[in-house]
Amino acid sequence: MSDLLKRVFVGRALRSERLGDTMLPKRIALPVFASDALSSNAYATQEILLVLSLGGFSLYQYGPWVAAMVVVIYATVVASYRQTVHAYPSGGGDYEVVSHNLGPNWGVFVASALMIDYVLTVAVSISSGVANLGSTIPFVEHHSVWFAVGFTILIMVLNLRGVKESGAFFAIPVYFFILSIFVMIGWAMIQMLMGQTLLAESANWEIVAENTFTGAALLFLVARAFSSGTTALTGIEAVANGVPAFKEPKSKNAATTLFLLGAISMTMFVGITWLALKTQVKITEFDNDLVGLPAGQPQKTVIVQIADAVFHHSHIGVLVIAFATAIILALAANTAFNGFPVLGSVLARDGYLPRQLHTRGDRLAFSNGILTLAGLAILLIVAYQASVSGLIQLYIIGVFVSFTLSQLGMVKHWTRHLRTETDRSARGKMIRSRLINGFGLIMTGSVLVIVLATKFTKGAWIVVIAMPIIFFLMRAIHSHYERVSREIMTEGSVAMMLPARVHVIVLVSKIHKPTLRALAYARATRPTVLEAVTVDVDHDDTMRLQDEWEREGIPVTLKVLASPYREITRPILDYVRDLRTDNPNDLVTVYIPEYVVGHWWEQLLHNQSALRLKSRLLFTPGVMVTSVPWQLQSSELVAGRDD
Repeated sequence: MSDLLKRVFVGRALRSERLGDTMLPKRIALPVFASDALSSNAYATQEILLVLSLGGFSLYQYGPWVAAMVVVIYATVVASYRQTVHAYPSGGGDYEVVSHNLGPNWGVFVASALMIDYVLTVAVSISSGVANLGSTIPFVEHHSVWFAVGFTILIMVLNLRGVKESGAFFAIPVYFFILSIFVMIGWAMIQMLMGQTLLAESANWEIVAENTFTGAALLFLVARAFSSGTTALTGIEAVANGVPAFKEPKSKNAATTLFLLGAISMTMFVGITWLALKTQVKITEFDNDLVGLPAGQPQKTVIVQIADAVFHHSHIGVLVIAFATAIILALAANTAFNGFPVLGSVLARDGYLPRQLHTRGDRLAFSNGILTLAGLAILLIVAYQASVSGLIQLYIIGVFVSFTLSQLGMVKHWTRHLRTETDRSARGKMIRSRLINGFGLIMTGSVLVIVLATKFTKGAWIVVIAMPIIFFLMRAIHSHYERVSREIMTEGSVAMMLPARVHVIVLVSKIHKPTLRALAYARATRPTVLEAVTVDVDHDDTMRLQDEWEREGIPVTLKVLASPYREITRPILDYVRDLRTDNPNDLVTVYIPEYVVGHWWEQLLHNQSALRLKSRLLFTPGVMVTSVPWQLQSSELVAGRDD
C-alpha cells in the first residue's frame, strides 16, 4: 500500500542514466529558479511603505529614493552573480566561492546563512501568498496557518516528482503572474495618459504617525525602509546554486537566466512602487493606525489595493491579480526547494551534513533535502502562525551575509588569477569582473550593516544566533566523519588478522524450528567452540527444556545461565564479556533466532528481547551478532504480493 501511494504521488522511479533528461532549458529554468525573486515584488514595496508609515503619509515622499537604491543594489548583485556562474559552475554557489577563496570555515558559515534563508523563503513566501489570497477570500484569512501548511506539503510533493516535472508545472503560473502584473501596469499607464486619476481605496484615509522623525531618526527610518525593500533581492543566489540543473552550455544559460530575472524583476518592482505612490495606497503595521479603515475589515495588501484602483473596483480584475500573486508567492518557495536540496547535497558530500542528503531519490531529486526543508518551514509557519510581518523580520540577514562574503571571495578569486595570467585580453576581462565584484562587495556589505542595525531588535537577533549554532553543528558533523574515517582507514598491509578461535553461542528459549535452523546454520560454519545458551528465568521451564534437549539428542552442549532477578539480557551480556576477558584473542559470535513477520503490529508481539540484546551486544568489542530469520506465513504472503 505504501509503495502504491508513493507511485501515485511521486511517480515511477527513474533510472540513473536518465539524469540528463532532467536538465532544464532557460524557459523552464526561469520560473524554477527565479520565482522567489520575481514574487518578492509582491511584498517588497509593501514593506517599504509599512516602515515609512511610522512617520505618517508625508514620509511616502522618500519612497522613490528608497526604490531607486533597491534597483541599484539589485542590478549590482545580478551583475556580480553573472561572474560567479561562469567562474564556479559546479553548483556550490556562494558556499563553493567562499570555501575556495576565504577558507572552509567561512564557507560553512555562508552555508548556514543560506540554509536559514531557504527555510525562511518557504515560510515567508507561502505565508505571504496566503495573506494575499485572504485579502479577497475571508475564509482563507481565517484559516491561514492550515492553508500555508497545505501549500507547503503540495509544493513538497511536486518537487519529489523531479525538478523538470515540477518546473514545467510551475512555469504556467509564474508566466501568468508576470503577464498579469505587466498588463496591470500597462493598463494603468494608458488610463493616466488619457487623463484619468487612479486612487486606491485607502487614498482618503489617514495614517496615525507613531512619532515625528527628523535628523538622525529620519535617516535611520529611511535606512530601515531600504533594508525592508531589499527583500526584493531574495532568490538571486539560487541561480548560482543551481547551475548543474541547466542544459548545456550550463554557465551561459544560467547567466542569461540571471539577466532576464534582473530585467523583469526590476521593471516590475519599479512599476508596482510607482503605482502604489500614484494611487496613494496607505498601509500600516497595525489596523488601529489607519483612520478610515472600516471596523472589522483587515487591511488589503498593497498589490491588491493597486489592482482595485487600476481596474476600477472590478471584482474579476482584482481577483485575477490576487490569485496570480498568491500563486506566485506560494510557488516562490519552489526556488528554495530547488536550492536547499542541492546545497545540502554538496555539504553532505563534503561531510558537513548527514550523508543521506547527498543521495538522489527515485525521481533523481534530492528527496531527503526536500523533506527536511518542508519540515523546517512548516515548524516556522506554525510557530509564527503564518504571520508575514513576524517572519519578514528574520529574513534578509542570511541573504546579505552570503552576498557579501561571496563578493569578497570573487574579488580574491580574480586577484589570484591575475597574478598568473599574461594574456592582455584575458586580464582585461578579469579586471572588469573584479571591479564588478568589488562594487558588489561595497554595496552588499553596506546593506548588511544597515539590515543588522535596523532589524536586529525586531527579531533578526534570532538569525544572528542561529547561524553560529548551525555552523558549529555542521563542524561537529564534519569532525565526526573525519574521526570515523581515520578509525576505519587501513594502514600499510590490508591483510586481515584471523582470530585465534571462534566461539559460537546460539541463544535458545525453546526447541522449535527457528532454534533448529539457527543451530544448523551455526554448525555449518564449523566454529572452534559451539554451545547453546538459555537463561533460567523460570526454573520449571528450564528443566523441561533440558529434558527435551536430551530426548532429541541434539549434538550441541546446552548451557544454562542463572538469572535470580528474571532478566534475560544481563546474564547473556555478562557471560559474553567473561568469555572475552578470559580469551581476548577469540572471536565470539552470537546467533539469535528471529521471527520475520508481515505486519507492523506483529513486530510489536515478537523479537523484543532479541532487539534489546542486539542493541547491547553491538557495543561489545570482539563480538559478532548474527540474526537467523524464520519467515512466518504472514511475511510470505507479503513477499508474494510484492512479487
